[in-house]
Amino acid sequence: MDRMIYIGMAGAKMDMQRQEVMANNLANVSTTGFRAELHAVRAVPVRGDGASTRVYALETTVGYDDGAGPITATGRPLDVAVQGKSWLSVQALDGTEGYTRFGALTMDSEGVLKTQNGYTVLGDGGPINLPPNTEVTIAPDGTVSAKAANGTVTPVGRLKLVTPENKLERGADGLFRSPDGDLPADANARVQEGALEGSNVNPIETMISMISASRQFETQMRLMQTAEKDEQQAAQLLSNSSS
Repeated sequence: MDRMIYIGMAGAKMDMQRQEVMANNLANVSTTGFRAELHAVRAVPVRGDGASTRVYALETTVGYDDGAGPITATGRPLDVAVQGKSWLSVQALDGTEGYTRFGALTMDSEGVLKTQNGYTVLGDGGPINLPPNTEVTIAPDGTVSAKAANGTVTPVGRLKLVTPENKLERGADGLFRSPDGDLPADANARVQEGALEGSNVNPIETMISMISASRQFETQMRLMQTAEKDEQQAAQLLSNSSS
């Protein structure tokens, strides 16, 4: 009886954790450059006397889906879609270097190039400062140029684009980082100006998976209810036989 309850409890907990991951993915289906979080389950035996038949079902995050999202042309000069497996380098709020595919850029009051969610965009030499009253263009290789009113075009920096050899790790702030530290700039990385990359979450597949997880959770709960009912009936039979 105890085994049935334990199996149901472990399975229900796993289904709840799976739902959390998929709900987060679905909530970011419209987030520019979002990478879907992947979910997996691993079995961990319980240690201790008499527990050799018990196994935890633990949720583990195996990383993210690095597939490209759809590209949408916006025509906005400060919008860039990073190509291939490359990433845009930004400065996180704690001062560390992070990586993102969020290519909606803007310029703050001091002329510093930033993402629209507040992170400072890094160039090969640090933050990129844009002169006032100029038109900004971004070349496919990431070179940022400013065009003055007299028609003079001046390069002011180059976006630091990196192409990691191994998968990055997602941080609590939504930025990705390399376990090996800051990555070097990739001269072969390219961007598409006037376009944005959408989320790579497939909403239909995610909804189907959420429905499946919900049904599995209900099955696990019924299993626990059955175990409780059987235990009550067994206790009643023992009580009747003893009387």
